[in-house]
Amino acid sequence: MQSLLTPSGLSGRFSTGLRLLACVGLVALLTACGFRLKGQTPLPFNTLYTNIAENSAFGAQLRRSVMASSPETRFTNDVTQAQARLTELSNTQTLEEVSISVQGQVEEYELRIEFVFQLTDNQGHVILPPTTLVATREIPYDSGALQAKQGEIGALYIEMQQSLVDRIVRRMTAPEVRAAFENPEDLPVDESATKVPEQPQMGSGGAAPSILRMPNTNPSGAFY
Repeated sequence: MQSLLTPSGLSGRFSTGLRLLACVGLVALLTACGFRLKGQTPLPFNTLYTNIAENSAFGAQLRRSVMASSPETRFTNDVTQAQARLTELSNTQTLEEVSISVQGQVEEYELRIEFVFQLTDNQGHVILPPTTLVATREIPYDSGALQAKQGEIGALYIEMQQSLVDRIVRRMTAPEVRAAFENPEDLPVDESATKVPEQPQMGSGGAAPSILRMPNTNPSGAFY
C-alpha cells in the first residue's frame, strides 16, 4: 500500500486540498454575486397579505409557490402587519366556441383565464401597477363524452392556474420589484391600497367553466 507520507501520497493530498479550496472559493464568489439555488428567489419583504382566499385552490397554489421561492416570506391575514400587499383586482374565466363544423356543431372550445393584480407596500406605494395575465387552452368537444370532457376541463383549469401562479411569482421576484420596494419614494400611491380590501367576487378558485352547463345560445361562451 502506498504510504501517504511518500512524495506521491503528499502530492495527491495536496492536489485534493487545492480542488476543495477552489470549490469553496467558487461558492463564496457566487454567493457574493447574489447566486442562489435554482427555485429560490427571495422577495424583498418578509410578510405578505393577499385578498385571494387561502382556502381556494388558486390561493393555496399561490402560497405554496411563494414560500417555495422565498422561504423567509410568510403570509399574514392581518393587513396591518404586512410589509406588502398582493391584491387581486379581477379573475375572469370564460369558455368560448372557437371551431364550428359545417353542420353547425361545436368542435372546439377555448378555456381562458384573465387575472389582474397589483402589488403595493404597506404605505400604498405601487410596486407593481395593475398587471394583466392571461392563460388559454383549447379543448376539442365531444357531445358523446361530456363527463370525460368535464374532467379534462377541470384538469386544464388547474394547470392554467399553476401557470398563472408561476408568472405572478416571477413578476414579484424580478429585480425591478426589489428595487422599487427598497426605494419607493418616487412611486405613485394608491390610497385604496391602505384600506382592507374586499374579497374578490369572482375567481380565486371558483369552479372551472363547464361545457355541461353552458347555454348553446350564449354567443360569447362566457361562464363564471
